[in-house]
Amino acid sequence: MRYVAVLVLAWLTLPSAAPARDIYVNNIAGDDRFDGTAPVSQGARMGPFRTLTRALKLADKGDRVILAATAHPYRESVTLQAGRHSGSAEHPFEIVGNGAVLDGLADVPDSAWTHVGGEVYRFSPPRMSFQLLYLDGRPATRVPVGSADLKLPPLQPLQWCLFQREVYFRPENGRTPGSYRLEYCALPVGITLYQVRHVVIRDLIVQGFQLDGINAHDGVFDTLLKGVTCRGNARAGICVAGASRVRIVQCLAGGNGAAQLRTEGYSHTRLVSCRLLDDTAPPRTSEDGSVVTEDEPAHANSPSPDAADRTASAADASLAERTTPRPPAR
Repeated sequence: MRYVAVLVLAWLTLPSAAPARDIYVNNIAGDDRFDGTAPVSQGARMGPFRTLTRALKLADKGDRVILAATAHPYRESVTLQAGRHSGSAEHPFEIVGNGAVLDGLADVPDSAWTHVGGEVYRFSPPRMSFQLLYLDGRPATRVPVGSADLKLPPLQPLQWCLFQREVYFRPENGRTPGSYRLEYCALPVGITLYQVRHVVIRDLIVQGFQLDGINAHDGVFDTLLKGVTCRGNARAGICVAGASRVRIVQCLAGGNGAAQLRTEGYSHTRLVSCRLLDDTAPPRTSEDGSVVTEDEPAHANSPSPDAADRTASAADASLAERTTPRPPAR
């Protein structure tokens, strides 16, 4: 009996799991030396972090990372991985974008351009398998080149192409590439998800990445993307791969290089009220994986929601509880 009593006492004195928290990020007013506990600085190092990277280093299971939408993009590439970036059906791990922009672009240095003849210039980006060239903050007009083409295609002023793993650009008469604001896709993926469960990413714009805006790499379950825009990424706006199961609701993907949505492996993707544009690339490409499209919301007599639906409902409920803030970040 004494042994049982000791076991019970030991169990009662074990530290309980830390409650989920709100962690704030502001890339203008924030500071990574702050503690992330408040949306604005309150002195004594209380205030928002400056980077999403710093917030994710602190974050734990079921936390909510809240970004401020400022006039400047967040130029970061981040990964959500394993249990510390997962949640539960009742308390999903969330990234709330509030319309913020996550951006993977970098300026093309003037010295990187080489004149190749006539009015055409070229440069070699560090990552070349997929690439886009941006002009004044928007993807420039691209001339397609086939994999079997052996000759550089003709370019009109302000057009570009990716030929033999190099970027070619033709400026206007009398100008050089250095006289324009030209950017390329420098960072690989906006948000990579790997072996996570019950994750919600909402109200975020993801653009300018060399591969994908969001990549559910493998082992991603009960995950929701809601109100997300993925645009101008060099391969795909969203990629769902491996054995991942992702629900994508009211999202927009367009202007991406090879596909708006790419699926691979044994993945399963549910699209609900999404817009996949047929502009710069096909709306969907598949290297296996299944996709189910729902144009209308479920009715009252529909089957019971699956785990991803329960995660979505819990996330909506948590946003409605803003008047009762979560405990601050530790």
